Amino acid sequence: MRALKRLPVRRRRALAAILAGLAAACALSAVRAPRGVEVLAAARDLAGGRLTASDVMVVRLPPDAVPAGAYAAGSPVTGRVVAGPLRRGEPLTDARLLGPGLFRFSGSPDSVATPVRIADPGAARLLSPGDVIDVLAAYEDGPFEARTVAQQVRVIARPPGSTDGGGLLVLATTPAQAAGLAQAQAQGRLSVTIHPR
Repeated sequence: MRALKRLPVRRRRALAAILAGLAAACALSAVRAPRGVEVLAAARDLAGGRLTASDVMVVRLPPDAVPAGAYAAGSPVTGRVVAGPLRRGEPLTDARLLGPGLFRFSGSPDSVATPVRIADPGAARLLSPGDVIDVLAAYEDGPFEARTVAQQVRVIARPPGSTDGGGLLVLATTPAQAAGLAQAQAQGRLSVTIHPR
């Protein structure tokens, strides 16, 4: 303090101006937007289905916490279909929305999306996108034994909706498997077995 008092008034004023400028710079850096990457996330818990504008919010994540395939803020996702349940705040990624991103995980370049209705809605609720299943059919006419109509197919969506007629699943299948599943649905009831992850 004594050293400051010994300084001429002009120098004390210059020093005060420098300190005031430093304080202002510190205050501005404190209120500046925090670092991070803005991505789209679920605005509330979602069961699945088609996204509306109110289903989506922007969250800021540290760069190393942004998942692969995340949608940047402002990306057009309204109207896209969520493949399965999402928790509030969970980032939206190409692996969670029905579209080309989901087919990367099917393992087959000629995969098609095949909707099937499983007779037991409770069994369908056990499944999540990414699960691998076999689909069996039990026919109403003829011998009363189930046979496998599609093996090791991947679930890519479990849309929400009425369970009166069973549980709806969307599977990544080959075109031949899709044809077999369509025929089996027309003639019998479908059930599933689940492969361990």
